[in-house]
Amino acid sequence: MPSLPIPSKAALLHSRAVQELIRAEIVAAGGWISFARYMELALYAPGMGYYSGGAVKFGGTGDFVTAPEISPLFGKAVARQAAQVLELMGGDILEFGAGTGKLALDMLLELEKLGYLPGRYLILEVSAELQQRQRELFEKRAPHLAPRVDWLEHLPARFNGLVLANEVLDAMPVHLVVWRDAGLFERGVVWNGAALEWSERPLVDGELFAVARELNSQIDPGRGAVSGYVSEINLAARGFMRSLAGVLQQGAIVLIDYGFGRSEYYHPQRDQGTLMCHYRHHAHDNPFYLPGLQDITSHVDFSAVTEVAADAGLELRGYTTQAHFLINCGVTEILAQTPAENTGDYLPLANQLQKLVSPAEMGELFKAIAFSKNILQPLAGFVSGDRSRLL
Repeated sequence: MPSLPIPSKAALLHSRAVQELIRAEIVAAGGWISFARYMELALYAPGMGYYSGGAVKFGGTGDFVTAPEISPLFGKAVARQAAQVLELMGGDILEFGAGTGKLALDMLLELEKLGYLPGRYLILEVSAELQQRQRELFEKRAPHLAPRVDWLEHLPARFNGLVLANEVLDAMPVHLVVWRDAGLFERGVVWNGAALEWSERPLVDGELFAVARELNSQIDPGRGAVSGYVSEINLAARGFMRSLAGVLQQGAIVLIDYGFGRSEYYHPQRDQGTLMCHYRHHAHDNPFYLPGLQDITSHVDFSAVTEVAADAGLELRGYTTQAHFLINCGVTEILAQTPAENTGDYLPLANQLQKLVSPAEMGELFKAIAFSKNILQPLAGFVSGDRSRLL
């Protein structure tokens, strides 16, 4: 990948160690592992994977920028949705994959201002390194709120309040499936003696086979008789939704991520899937490049998420673009709290808002979807711009 930045010697040695870990896993498994297992190791291997290591991931010096890093307006707007849920029923907030902790910080500061602080702000974060960064952020920026924040190692047995996940589903390990005239195949990973490479195996009975077969009506394998139609199936996201439905007693779940409904996700022209890697703000499609140093993601099939949620007893409460969600939550009113004549503060915030809501930036590609249990009132972030018909 000659067009990408060159890693340091230490980073390169770390990546080689991750590659050796994966190679050993392949050997132990008989010479082949699923791509989902490869992605799990590359991202989450304890102390070594991309999200478990110590490299900077977020912001200008990292590999990508998330909405909370772009602007405090994002967290303040999401806090308005949280305030509505907390006003209705009280309870706590549970955030998955809190990154640097910026979203949690901005939300709690805004909720304090609004008078709707949760009993506790729970964070379930798989990375010990990111947990430490989150703790340090609160100790530095809002030490008076730090006692409200608790870090969990696993889901609580019961939960009431708001569950929040911003850019979490896209980083869950996915299986790669190839639809061919000859049948269904899973694309996995092998070691050829010198490097990692792709290798396909016929799909056999099981959950992955059943899901892929159900998609046959959406995907015409005849379009790719030679090269095949390749796409992702995220079984982890399905399990995630079932788990949330099992612990949520009363409250709402808000998921924000990039993705599509099924008909768009498995569009005829998207015949190589949505898999994407991010390294030093460069996007490319080679997941074998520098394992452990780059992010690996896929877009979210929101139709699949919705179907599993419904089967598990959750009610869909809205599906819209990030732009509509933030505007419904009052992000423009929050911006207006800064006087326009105060150009030094107002103009940067206005530019940040443009990135969050513009169709050319994050506004259209990123979606917000909500589910609830035992809440009857419409959710504020979804009062207009609903796109549930596209699921």
